[in-house]
Formats: sequence, C-alpha cells, structure tokens
Amino acid sequence: MPTLNDTFAHALLDGVDTAFNSGTLTIRTGTAPGSGNTATGTVLATITLPADAFAAAATRTKGKNGTWEDLSADATGTAGHYRLVGGSNTLEGSVGVGTGELQLSTLSFVAGGTVTITAFTLGLTNTAS
Repeated sequence: MPTLNDTFAHALLDGVDTAFNSGTLTIRTGTAPGSGNTATGTVLATITLPADAFAAAATRTKGKNGTWEDLSADATGTAGHYRLVGGSNTLEGSVGVGTGELQLSTLSFVAGGTVTITAFTLGLTNTAS
C-alpha cells in the first residue's frame, strides 16, 4: 500500500462531501457484504443526509455535520451495518454503541421509534505493506 501525507489524505476524505451530501443512509441487520455492490439485511432505518452532511477533514478523519436522524424507524431489529448511497457511490461499514464508524445510542431498533446517529467517522491511516 502507498503511504499518504496528511494533505492528500484530507483531500481524499473531503471528496466524500461531493459523493454523499444529500445521500441516503440506511441502517441494516446483519453484516455488510463487503463489496458495496449488493445491499443485504433488513432496512431498520433510513436517513436522508443534509446537503452539508460532513465536517472538513482533520487529523486524517472526517466526521458528520449536524443531526442525522430518522424519526420513524422502518423496522424492529438489531443494527448490524450501515450503507451510505449517493448517486452511484456506495460506502458500507460497521455500527456500534461507542465503537464503529457509525455510532448509535442503541443497536436495538423498534419500528416507528426515533434513531439518532451520535457519531460518524471515516479515517485514513498509513499502512505498511
């Protein structure tokens, strides 16, 4: 793997804005399929992201801007992963309470209940090959 300087890492992360601002975030049951090409699991919550959904990248990470919330969850179940779609761009990852890229106050959803994202963080690190 190549190594990136901070400036380039931040530029890559800030590209997420163009790809996913006003995109759709779904929280789903089960594990992410790993390819990003095929959605799996039951949709528990659906959130339309704001037009300015992300903070500027800093210290090789990028977080959310504002409130990301679904006021009426789609289904009852246990959150297993997220799927973020913006046009033809797809990003999938882990969810957790205090851990994971997408952090929630609970992993147990009830249909019709409120779902609030407490944190969302993407990061780039240098990896030795």
